Amino acid sequence: MARAVVIGAGIGGLTAAVALQRRGWEVTVFERAPSLEPVGSGLAVAANALRALDTIGAGDEIRKLSAVQGEAGVRRADGRWLMRTTEEATSAEYGDSVVLLRRTELVDALCARLAPGTVRLNTTVAKVDPDSGRVTVRAASPWPDPADGPGTGLEPDAGVAPAGDRGTSSGAAPMAGRETGSETVPTADRETGSGAAPADGAEAVGVSEVTADLVVAADGIHSPTRSALFPGHPGPRYSGVTSWRLLIPGGGRPGQTFESWGDGKVFGVMPLAGGVAYCYATDTVPAGGGGGDQRAELLRLFGKWHDPIPALLAEVPPENVLRNDVHYLATPPPAMHRGRVALLGDAAHAMTPNLGQGACQAIEDAVVLAHIVGDGEAAGTVDGLNLDGYTAARLERTARIVARSAGICRATRIRNPLAVRLRDAMMALTWRLAPTRLNGAMDEVLGWAPPTPTATTATPE
Repeated sequence: MARAVVIGAGIGGLTAAVALQRRGWEVTVFERAPSLEPVGSGLAVAANALRALDTIGAGDEIRKLSAVQGEAGVRRADGRWLMRTTEEATSAEYGDSVVLLRRTELVDALCARLAPGTVRLNTTVAKVDPDSGRVTVRAASPWPDPADGPGTGLEPDAGVAPAGDRGTSSGAAPMAGRETGSETVPTADRETGSGAAPADGAEAVGVSEVTADLVVAADGIHSPTRSALFPGHPGPRYSGVTSWRLLIPGGGRPGQTFESWGDGKVFGVMPLAGGVAYCYATDTVPAGGGGGDQRAELLRLFGKWHDPIPALLAEVPPENVLRNDVHYLATPPPAMHRGRVALLGDAAHAMTPNLGQGACQAIEDAVVLAHIVGDGEAAGTVDGLNLDGYTAARLERTARIVARSAGICRATRIRNPLAVRLRDAMMALTWRLAPTRLNGAMDEVLGWAPPTPTATTATPE
């Protein structure tokens, strides 16, 4: 049986682990965090990612969490619609709308599909040899016997906090969705696992080596693996905006799904299951700010915008407000693989959250990679692993989506009053002359379909 190591237990890493196990691979996921307790950010799973999740048996479970209804679109700061569509129109066009959910709910769904003991927490990947597939790891606590574990992908006694205990938020945009993308967020909320040291407060108990036929580097926007594989790559760039994410219990109202644009600022509102409102905001400011009462800062910036924005901000508990600068990979890596190592998710194509495709593209990566490497049981050991097909399938597509999302981000940063009026007028005119264009413009992104399986898949018991 072929063996794979996945670096990072974020959405992309976990999806890759599930997809590879279903193809008969032996998979181990190394995650440096002591537990999978993401800050409870909101996450957009669009039609393309739902099709990808269908290939691993998770699509319908996620669809059941959808709370988007009625109209959605882009408004001005005074509330006037600039363009809008409906959930029904998007579903008719692409077969699905967008599901907005807490990140923890998707993490839980993926972990439930992994073989027991797949995820090794408190474990840092220190080095990867792309030619041999040799991975050097430092464990901050002894690994338990997977045979003693529960029916999830986590090692025994490695806690996943209940979804209701892990909530604050991430970014999302009308219909296409919007999510955290490549913000600098807490370790357990990113695709990480490959840092320079064990989790804070933990002491390494041993260094060991694991040899794999395939190494999946899902270690986030600041990926040490990417830096080692392509040392000349410039790395992340600041997008020019900082973001706030917040969850408001009881604030989710059916039909209230919108993103409002002002002078260099954005505020979005989306309903999640259970009557929770997920909100996000951005402002055009230098990197490195923050501190103090962030709810008060949001009220200062958006307190005079249209309803229900001021009321929602008045309701949000201060501890539910997160602020993070937004970075992205303006320059794609030369390839999405080298030797036996495949880059996945933010490690390969971190993007701004404006299209809601950060997690979606990581999910696409995962199912495409599993398709290309093929049946692990039939392969035995993959001596002739060739990942050229993975780069060919993913690099150009993801680079286009990164650039497109960055272009929308630049449009939201416009501050000059005359330029803002011109931007808004062009958006409104485009929608009036071609009302179907809001959906049609997303055809390339949302119309994607996963590759057709070429072999019988095996689901881990």
